[in-house]
Amino acid sequence: MPETADIRPTIDAALVRRLVDTQFPQWAGLPLRLLDPAGSDHVIYRLGEELSVRLPRHPGAVGQAEKEREWLPRLAPRLPLAVPVPVEVGEPGFGYPWRWAVSRWLTGEAATVEALAGSSEAAVELAGFLAALQRFMPESVRSLKGRPELGEQPLAGRDRATRAAIAALGGVFDGRAMTALWEAAMSAPGWDRAPVWFHGDFHTGNLLTADGRISAVIDFGGLGIGDPACDLTIAFTLMSAGSRAAFRAALGVDEATWTRGRGWALATGLNAYTAYAAVDPRVAAQTTRQITEALAG
Repeated sequence: MPETADIRPTIDAALVRRLVDTQFPQWAGLPLRLLDPAGSDHVIYRLGEELSVRLPRHPGAVGQAEKEREWLPRLAPRLPLAVPVPVEVGEPGFGYPWRWAVSRWLTGEAATVEALAGSSEAAVELAGFLAALQRFMPESVRSLKGRPELGEQPLAGRDRATRAAIAALGGVFDGRAMTALWEAAMSAPGWDRAPVWFHGDFHTGNLLTADGRISAVIDFGGLGIGDPACDLTIAFTLMSAGSRAAFRAALGVDEATWTRGRGWALATGLNAYTAYAAVDPRVAAQTTRQITEALAG
């Protein structure tokens, strides 16, 4: 979504309290608790025991509340893992400029590499989730492809930024290997089949686990229609070589799509590393692994 300025409003408990209490007075008595760490796109508060409040941090995250309200109730019955259940969409107010969302709280812990990297069972479950998502509404996908909020961002659109990041980080990672992978991804044949649904931000941070198993997929702000290669990023953020092979086999990914998926993992990993590694050791570790695994294939 184009914007003339990178607006980043201050979001604190007092603001969230006023927004909730004035727009949804039925929840005025419920306690608010900040979720930390949250993602880079939203500030998230738990509201009582059963609800969450998500507020976009910046213009690039705007529109998710409406998108999830429209599509998640239709997707949920067709997917093998839980997804957020939208409850309300809040309006701008008190200086906060965008719509925001109230959803049902999903119990679970954030997925971790330590717990799941070697699990072929988890990898196959994730492949099943993506396969089910790609099968959603096949009769209507072409008619929806023109809707801008469901559009895909071509991998080629990241070419300049990715090459700049490779040049800047050639002393941190293997510059020659990164260049070779990126050239392969840029020259790989594109998606030549009917457009399908993709999650758009399918990585470890958007998976929840319960009792040691994946239980839910969250954050559908990138939901769209087109080439599903972007969703292969999960193979490089979460999985090891063995579980990655099981994932690829279960999903039936061809060589060109796999190469584009590796390109997505490299590009997004470099972008996050460049933006956050110096100030967030957790992100530095996660993106270092993502880049390294993408180079390994």
